[in-house]
Amino acid sequence: MSQKTVSQATNIHGIILVLASIMPAMAIISLVPVMPLLGREFAGVSGSAALVPIALTIPALCVAVFSPLAGWLSDRIGRKMLLFFALLGYAVIGLIPFFLTDLMQIVGARFALGVCEAVIMTVATALLGDYFKGAAREKWIGIQIGVVSLSAIFLIGIGGALGEAIGSRGPFLLYLLAIPIALLVLWKLFEPEVIEKNSEVSGSLPWKSLLPLLFVTLGVGILFYTTVVKLGDILLLIQDVSPAIIGGVGAAFNLGVMIGSLTFMKLKGQKSGAKILAIGMAFFAVGYGGMGLSSGLSTTIVFAMITSLGAGMLLPCTLAWVMSIISPSVRGRGTGLWTGMFFLGQFIAPLVAVALDQPLGGLSNVLLAYGVVAAVLMAVALLSGRGASPLAQDN
Repeated sequence: MSQKTVSQATNIHGIILVLASIMPAMAIISLVPVMPLLGREFAGVSGSAALVPIALTIPALCVAVFSPLAGWLSDRIGRKMLLFFALLGYAVIGLIPFFLTDLMQIVGARFALGVCEAVIMTVATALLGDYFKGAAREKWIGIQIGVVSLSAIFLIGIGGALGEAIGSRGPFLLYLLAIPIALLVLWKLFEPEVIEKNSEVSGSLPWKSLLPLLFVTLGVGILFYTTVVKLGDILLLIQDVSPAIIGGVGAAFNLGVMIGSLTFMKLKGQKSGAKILAIGMAFFAVGYGGMGLSSGLSTTIVFAMITSLGAGMLLPCTLAWVMSIISPSVRGRGTGLWTGMFFLGQFIAPLVAVALDQPLGGLSNVLLAYGVVAAVLMAVALLSGRGASPLAQDN
């Protein structure tokens, strides 16, 4: 990346890209409060017990599937206008279910929304890598993860308020927020000089070093979202809890992710990627092991918070690490692969937990097994990271 491109980037560019990154998270979080309303509304529709949850989560699957393609496309044709049109598409397609009464049509609209999300998340993250370099890039990656996590606390409340005021379709109005962000993209962002707008994209991905990081990212996604999606069940292992308590703990969890991201920003210039990975996996190991063994509600909540710190450290760590080993000409593809693996972990996290529940003898043992896996990954990271330099980015 040329010095000119770096010098042009300012805080306003970073803020716009972080705001764009909130949109994919909002697509799921904002609908959580009205899921019971949608369930009752479509109770008479055949297969609604599966289709209503699918309507919520299918955008995550689309991000997992289409992010690599979005990254490849952004390397070929450029990023700015691709992000602009994806945000406009997100606003229009996201609003469509507000007017629909057919469940299958809503699921179809949510699928199309997921394609737009894949472009938004991949291109916004790639542009952070294009615009900023070294410590500044790592700072903005940490801010991106932290702000997206923090926004979930407010979005779930706003979604609930819209659902209360308007009904099950109320939260779909939130997708219109993408329009002013799209206009900011058009007005303020610039096309990075590293993009060569031609039919051939130079450079290749360093698969030997990239693949292990992608599989670690998949594991981080599973470990992160298992606590998120199974939080109610985890708390119910101890005692009956109200939705308000589950919501409060969920909000605290997202706050913990933000704190973990801030911790990453403090460590990035002091520790290697492997050492930060080991520290994050240690949090996961302690958190999951503690939740699996806990016999008190407050203790379980504390250990859940410990897992949130691990998630907050490992998400920016793996992303920054990926960006540090890929060349600017293939940054879109590399970022798309990272995004795809993380969202795949998000999508399959509940499926893996359910699949392991019976063979392992219950959720408590599943949590313990996750703690053991995290401990093993921590040990591997420590062994592989001996003598490594602090995490740095020069590309």
